[in-house]
Amino acid sequence: QERINNARDLFQQYGKELLEDPNVAPLIGQLKETTRASRKEMAQTGIVEICRRCDQLEGGSCCGAGLENRYDGWLLLINFLLGVAIPLKRQVKESCFFSGEKGCLLVSRHVICINYLCGKITHRIPPGQLETLREKEGKELEILFLLNETLRAVMKKWKIR
Repeated sequence: QERINNARDLFQQYGKELLEDPNVAPLIGQLKETTRASRKEMAQTGIVEICRRCDQLEGGSCCGAGLENRYDGWLLLINFLLGVAIPLKRQVKESCFFSGEKGCLLVSRHVICINYLCGKITHRIPPGQLETLREKEGKELEILFLLNETLRAVMKKWKIR
């Protein structure tokens, strides 16, 4: 909760300036595009439905409580910059703090949340489709990394944090 509050405070104080920064703004746009592309691919391959069924009908969930501890303030700040309304309390008992009734509430997720595919998925989805998904996720992660590093540099230049 402290990391969320700190990221929210940074966003409230510097969000407008960050969104207008010539180094940050293009990366925000690129991250939106690459995230949209990888999420669309997940839906088209059937992964979204497999995960939904597993979570809601089979009682499994890869998004268990504690997974939120992997998220640092930078990734949370990025989500605020992307317009995410991060909740003040856990939505789904015994799930990740960022899980909602329809899945992840975040736009930009931790690398483990992007990369992990369980056996149910890898056995059901053809390798060619997984390869296409991985290429799109790779682009998403590359832009996320660049944005993270750019934010750190900009904030350091502004003598914040």
